[in-house]
Amino acid sequence: MRTILLSVIIVFTAFSFTSITNESGYKVGDKAEDFKLKNIDGKMVSMADYKNAKGLIIIFTCNHCPFSVAYEDRIIDIHKRYADKGFPVIAINPNDAKVQPDDSFDKMKERAKKKKFPFAYLHDETQEIAKRFGATRTPHVYVVSKKETDFIVEYIGAIDDNANEPQNVKTKYLENALNELIEGKAVSQNFTKAIGCTIKWKKD
Repeated sequence: MRTILLSVIIVFTAFSFTSITNESGYKVGDKAEDFKLKNIDGKMVSMADYKNAKGLIIIFTCNHCPFSVAYEDRIIDIHKRYADKGFPVIAINPNDAKVQPDDSFDKMKERAKKKKFPFAYLHDETQEIAKRFGATRTPHVYVVSKKETDFIVEYIGAIDDNANEPQNVKTKYLENALNELIEGKAVSQNFTKAIGCTIKWKKD
């Protein structure tokens, strides 16, 4: 019953939110500017803090969106498998809590504790970082590689091709990109359309 309900929610959400093309934000090959955002433990975190990383998996996500919820276990698994290979996950919640109270900082702490997130879960309270990256949905993935002190965008888009049924995933976009980077190759499919809920922007 839970799976059927989730399927209905995700299908409804997919039809409720039309695709948004953000002409601003980073493109593949761009240098990503560093940021400093508050983690659920209250500490400020930046990309530069990951001194031994080869790159980072930055995922704009949230608590309430059924797409984000459906991907949580896969994101945890990806972090556990790729952090030791040099690509840890940084999750960022860009949603305005006034628009969606379930995405408040306190709710973030609750969700991270419940799911035992092994990665940083940062609060983009001003939404400046989501806008800078060009994120429009949750989840929305950006893989950056570390080139000396710079972070270069290598992949933008979705985690895989099936949000609702992980057992039926045919193409693992994110993992394919990470494997190619680890092997020293260029990412062959460096852009896909992010599928998820629209980011809940602050109201004027």
